[in-house]
Formats: sequence, structure tokens, C-alpha cells
Amino acid sequence: VQLQASGGGLVQAGDSLSLSCAASGRTSSRYAMGWFRQAPGKEREFVAIIFWRSGSAYYEDTVKGRFTISRDNAKNTGYLQMNSLKPEDTAVYYCAAGAGLITSQLRRSSGYDYWGQGTLVTVSS
Repeated sequence: VQLQASGGGLVQAGDSLSLSCAASGRTSSRYAMGWFRQAPGKEREFVAIIFWRSGSAYYEDTVKGRFTISRDNAKNTGYLQMNSLKPEDTAVYYCAAGAGLITSQLRRSSGYDYWGQGTLVTVSS
């Protein structure tokens, strides 16, 4: 499975941005897609996941209500809509795919088998 993340950029606080993650290769509806982010000098952290088949989604508390994860089955593409962006959202955002079913495991980087290359989101104050 190959993942291609895109959509990052430089925005101002309060703006919106939409990230995409296109999956190709041996994709499967049993996968979950996760978004993680890594700010300079910090560890990679969980942002959101969506179970591809059911569409069930889960979020990290600091983005809940501002970010929305979704997927388009026909396009094999996942999305992360980010609204009301804050400077602390600045990071490289990564999408990942994993075959796990347990949400707690999928909140960790180790729960994923495939990773995209990352896309930089910079939010200025």
C-alpha cells in the first residue's frame, strides 16, 4: 500500500485547510486510516482515525470539534478537514494505514503498517 499525503501549506490562525491522503496498491476496506502530526522537537502524536469500512471516527481531544476525518471509498482517499486552526497545530502531518481493529492500538504509531510522506502545515498567529 502506498500513501500520498497532500494539501499542507501556510495559513493564518482561524483559517481552514484540507489534507488528502490517496491510497494505492493493495488497499483493503478492512484498513483504518490515521492522521498523525509531528511538531519540531516533539514526538509524533495521534490526531484522528477513521475505520474505512464503517466510517467510525475518533479524535485526539485538542482537535475534537475543529478537525473532521472522512474517506471516499471510490477514490481510495482519506481527508482531514481542519478548521479554526491554531499556531499549535503547526506540524508535519502524516497519514497512515493499518489493519488493526482496536482503537487504542490505532492511537499509536506502532499500530500502522504503511505511512505517507508527510505534508507541512504552518499556522501563523
